Amino acid sequence: MITDISRNRRFSIAPMLDWTDRHYRYFARLMSSQALLYTEMVTTGAILFGKGDYLAYNDAEHPLALQLGGSDPQALAQCARLAEGRGYDEVNLNVGCPSDRVQNGRFGACLMAEPQLVADCVNAMRQQVSIPVTVKTRIGIDEQDSYSFLTDFVGRVSEAGCDTFIIHARKAWLQGLSPKENREIPPLDYPRVYQLKRDFPALNISINGGVKRWEDIAEHLSQLDGVMVGREAYQNPYLLAEVDQRLFGSDKAPLNRDEVVEAILPYVEQHLQSGGRLNHITRHLTGLYQGVAGGRSWRRYLSENAHKADAGIEVLLAARNSVYQR
Repeated sequence: MITDISRNRRFSIAPMLDWTDRHYRYFARLMSSQALLYTEMVTTGAILFGKGDYLAYNDAEHPLALQLGGSDPQALAQCARLAEGRGYDEVNLNVGCPSDRVQNGRFGACLMAEPQLVADCVNAMRQQVSIPVTVKTRIGIDEQDSYSFLTDFVGRVSEAGCDTFIIHARKAWLQGLSPKENREIPPLDYPRVYQLKRDFPALNISINGGVKRWEDIAEHLSQLDGVMVGREAYQNPYLLAEVDQRLFGSDKAPLNRDEVVEAILPYVEQHLQSGGRLNHITRHLTGLYQGVAGGRSWRRYLSENAHKADAGIEVLLAARNSVYQR
């Protein structure tokens, strides 16, 4: 288990609802041993009162951060304590999600308008745990999108003891745009995040939003402490195969795509034996052969066969073979 994850923040994968579940995270870990992984956002209510185990994960996923959704300092502190007890390497507070459902629960991006409450939440969690407590936020909300608004927010929350911020370099419109539109329509403003790092040099600041190419990653890392990649890491997951070599100095050869399929087979078999369905896992694997001749055959075979009730690992193997049957 990695306890000091400050260096792992050079490259992280964004928490994404319905995408970065435990199956995706295990898959991602096969390609990079160093990238910092984040859970989907989990609400304090689900953890404290839900019937399922919302903190479950596979030990292979480390280094792993839990992203929490909530705004009650005591509830967040209790969940942070539970997370530390379960072995998570970091707790992250969501101050970036703009969905109506999240706003109705008084958490996510709307909390940018209440920096003292966010500071109280951070302080309450830090009083209970020794693992890092971090914040993921936007550069602004609605008409509150001035640089001074952002610096006031970061300044207030950092005074409560948060020394690590992940900044999605778009503002959020709390009304009128869907969560998907909020990831695409508000313009990216990378220079604003760069300026934030210059004004708060002691803070660890990572950037998120629109990062797709290694050239982008290199440019951001020349200005900031870390890069968080979202949709590209999901839709083109083999990007992760180069992370350890490019960013962490590893001299170990990455697995090729076929070897990734072989490596995940024992995990798939265990999932099936415990009563799970094949498509619970394969829905995350469809982008593995992105950009490869035959990649369309891989995606088509999985989409047509993995959902069947009796689908087993033979479907994965046949899908891989279909890549080369041209």
